[in-house]
Amino acid sequence: MTKQREAYISGVGQSEVGVRLTRSPMGLTMDAIKQALDDAGLTMDQIDGVASYPGRMATFLGFSPIGVDEVIETCGIKARWHMGGGEIPAQLSAIAAAVDAVRLGHARHVICFRTVYEAAAMSRPEEFPPLRREYVDGLSQWTAPYFAISAACWVGQFAMRQMKRNGMTREQLAQIALNANRNALLNPNARNITKKELTLDEYMEARMISSPFCLYDCDRFSDCSTVVIVSAGDALDEVSANPVRVAATAGSVHRYSWDQPDYMASYATGPDLWAKTDYKPKDVDTVQFYDGFAFFPISWLEALGFCEVGEGHHFVEGGTRIAIDGELPLNTGGGQLGAGRLHGFGFAHEAVTQLRGKAGARQIPGDPKVAIATSGGGPLAAALLLARD
Repeated sequence: MTKQREAYISGVGQSEVGVRLTRSPMGLTMDAIKQALDDAGLTMDQIDGVASYPGRMATFLGFSPIGVDEVIETCGIKARWHMGGGEIPAQLSAIAAAVDAVRLGHARHVICFRTVYEAAAMSRPEEFPPLRREYVDGLSQWTAPYFAISAACWVGQFAMRQMKRNGMTREQLAQIALNANRNALLNPNARNITKKELTLDEYMEARMISSPFCLYDCDRFSDCSTVVIVSAGDALDEVSANPVRVAATAGSVHRYSWDQPDYMASYATGPDLWAKTDYKPKDVDTVQFYDGFAFFPISWLEALGFCEVGEGHHFVEGGTRIAIDGELPLNTGGGQLGAGRLHGFGFAHEAVTQLRGKAGARQIPGDPKVAIATSGGGPLAAALLLARD
């Protein structure tokens, strides 16, 4: 594929990250959009596409309070292409869709955004009324009657299988949370989420949520907006920042419900990503893996071939290999466990920041050129392979 037909991330932006913020969801979204435009050296008049996941959810406003149509209207964008919906493999699939759009000539510069307002919404139920159901139907009818109403229960079964079948220990699982905490302390955007060092003793003594997950294995509801601008290769003459090429994308829905799937969707997504590129796992300089729960990064390590299936807990043991100065730096910005539940888009933001060498105190050493960002990993999953050519 020629450079003109390639797709690049030309700009990234992120609003304040906090818990129970009072700034409106649209205000946070506009903050992130402006920052991404400034980063790319673009103006709003040059934007002709908008994408998001999962679109505005009127029944669950804290989870997704802003729709694509609202951004188009508020910003006065003359869109030639737009997309917003939840029926795609996972969060980062919105960026993958924008990649396809610019490659096909449907747009030149696409704003991709994800705004979450879950902490603020929970603190202001009169403005963001929670969804209340009088009966259970749909996919939840197979889990809710057994009190499996949280994703902690659903993901916990896979982590417990890793323990029972392959010998994973809580001390090994803890390395994901401890690594996230260390890295978040170096990330200015995470200062409202992580404020002090987490020790192994604190981790081991924390209250359990759903075995084997304790409190520190679960991400924290946060308020934030993250924006990624995807630009066409033949439009890079309009961009002033160093672009990062989207070398490959992949996504899968192994089984849409959580009702006893054999393996999470990440295990199908990993091989599919490598099938679309000449890059190999050995070429990757850093990984930004979805960590809504601590077991997700371990499963992504296996799914993407950095180790054998069933061996991910050995890869992270001791935390040395996944540290910022380690063999495969993982979640260098703190991930969702350390930097807040940004619901997937934060990993693309961090990957681009690292590849540009702009991560400050948390910048990985050397000259990183290839990164992977993922989202999901349960019944649905998505991955981006990013390269600085």
